[in-house]
Amino acid sequence: MVIVIVLLVAIAGAVFYIIQQRNQFEELVQQSELNKEELADEYNDLSIQYEGFKLQINNDSLIAQLETEQLKVQRLQEELRTVKATDAKRIGELKKELETLRVIMRGYVVQIDSLDRLNKQLEVEKNQVTAKYQAATQTVSQLTHEKEHLIETVQIAAKLDASNINVRGITDKNKATDKIKKMDQLEVQFTINKNITAEPGEKTIYIRIQKPDDDVLVKSPGDVFTYENKKITYSAKRTVEYTGDEIPMSIYWKIEEFLSPGTYHVDIFADGNRIGRKSFKLDK
Repeated sequence: MVIVIVLLVAIAGAVFYIIQQRNQFEELVQQSELNKEELADEYNDLSIQYEGFKLQINNDSLIAQLETEQLKVQRLQEELRTVKATDAKRIGELKKELETLRVIMRGYVVQIDSLDRLNKQLEVEKNQVTAKYQAATQTVSQLTHEKEHLIETVQIAAKLDASNINVRGITDKNKATDKIKKMDQLEVQFTINKNITAEPGEKTIYIRIQKPDDDVLVKSPGDVFTYENKKITYSAKRTVEYTGDEIPMSIYWKIEEFLSPGTYHVDIFADGNRIGRKSFKLDK
């Protein structure tokens, strides 16, 4: 009986010890699983950080380096996923690998921050240069406008001007007449005013005589000149040497067609500009 009792006590002690050891082992396995899951989360966070940095920067060389490090993280992630939770040694090694990767990551963070500051500085400098360029462009535009205005002013000042315009009918005996039936020619008298700004030289003066129905008196359809970028007909022309001084002159129209009574208009042109206009009446 004593021996049986001793054996029962020994067996009971052994069972208790085994149960206690199994419980401790299960607790260790559970803790190791938790450690493995935490380590997997940390690896995943590190991979996401690399992905975020790649989207943040615009530097091909640095992006290639980040991709290389991210691939290392992903390979270790895959190994951690397959390693047994009971393999404490390898899990510990993977944890040390994670610390090494974090150190490398901190180096990239410093580099990225430096690039970010540099990019911000470059953006500021770019904005300053853009502002200066816009200011310079505005100044050039203003100067160009002023130059164009000055050129336009000079061109206006250099434009010839006709004054004292008078139109009269003359007979074949060179006598003035107001009667259309007695007229042989129309004489357009005028004065080219003095203008020291105008360019001297040979000038062709054109006249256009419009009838009451607005038709222009012309000898030939080919008698045209340029005015406001268009070819228009003229009635008669005369070429003179202009020196800048006043020139009185006359241009004649030989009457070879029927002229009806009414109000006529004569326009005088030179250098592509209309320099004078006059209305006159003809009677029967």
